[in-house]
Amino acid sequence: MPLLRPAVFLDRDGTLNAAVVRAGKPYPPATVAEFTLLPGVAEGCARLKSAGYALVVATNQPDVGRGTQSRADVEAIHAKLCELLPVDRVEVSYDPGGESPPSVFRKPAAGLLLRAARELGLDLARSWMVGDRWRDVDCGKNAGCRTVFIDCGYAEELRAPPDFMVRSFAEAVDIILAHR
Repeated sequence: MPLLRPAVFLDRDGTLNAAVVRAGKPYPPATVAEFTLLPGVAEGCARLKSAGYALVVATNQPDVGRGTQSRADVEAIHAKLCELLPVDRVEVSYDPGGESPPSVFRKPAAGLLLRAARELGLDLARSWMVGDRWRDVDCGKNAGCRTVFIDCGYAEELRAPPDFMVRSFAEAVDIILAHR
């Protein structure tokens, strides 16, 4: 049986690409035209990939489920993202939030990470979740991964402490590579 490989699970908006911040809260780009990678992301992803990590984007896109953004626009953004970065897989929850019971695929639940781990043969105990919101940290913890929180200064509190806190994607990559 082949060894399971480690992964870095990556939130999308505010982690890989610029988020639109309104009233202290981040929002996704609406179209490919609004999509911009953050500084250092392409280089950082290349470094993680060369170190042997699978790269999996794990993102909530509730605006699709709420009817305020088209699935085609989100998929076009993901196609652009995959052109620019060496991503192995994009896992998306389109659930609008507020369901009862909550969706197992909407972060902070770990469903997106668990599905990717099962289908790609990933070792969650040697994997990381990197994101800029409390849901990302909680999702990583719920999946048994180490977590890196990129503090973008949003007006929201963390619910669980991350393993590491940084200010940029490049710093997150440095932490992951230092703790292999």
